[in-house]
Amino acid sequence: MHELGIVFYIIRDVKKAAGENGVEHVDGVVMNIGEVSTIIPDYLQDCWRWAADKEPMLRGCELKCNIIPAVTLCNACGKEYPTVQYGKKCPHCGSEDTVLSCGNEVEIKEIEVKS
Repeated sequence: MHELGIVFYIIRDVKKAAGENGVEHVDGVVMNIGEVSTIIPDYLQDCWRWAADKEPMLRGCELKCNIIPAVTLCNACGKEYPTVQYGKKCPHCGSEDTVLSCGNEVEIKEIEVKS
C-alpha cells in the first residue's frame, strides 16, 4: 500500500503551506486523483485519517478526493477518448499512436481553513 507514503508527502506539503500562511489549523484538503494514477482513494483516505490525527494542525481534517477521468489523445486523428474503456488503441481510427492527456494526476487542489 503506497498510499501511506503519499499521505506523508501530502501532510508535509500542507503543513508547509499552512505555516507559510500563518494557518494554525487546516479543516480540509482537496486532492485531484487521476483515474489511472494507481492511487486507491479509499485507501488514501484511510491512511489520511490515521496519519492526520497525529498532527495537531490536521487533527479532524477531512481529505476529499476528486477523481479525474483518464483521457487519451490520438496523434493520428486528433480525437480524444476514454482511456480506461479503450486502452492505447484509438476507437475512432485504430491507431496506437496515442498519448495520455489527463488522468494520472495526484495533486493538492485546495487547502481549506475556517476564518
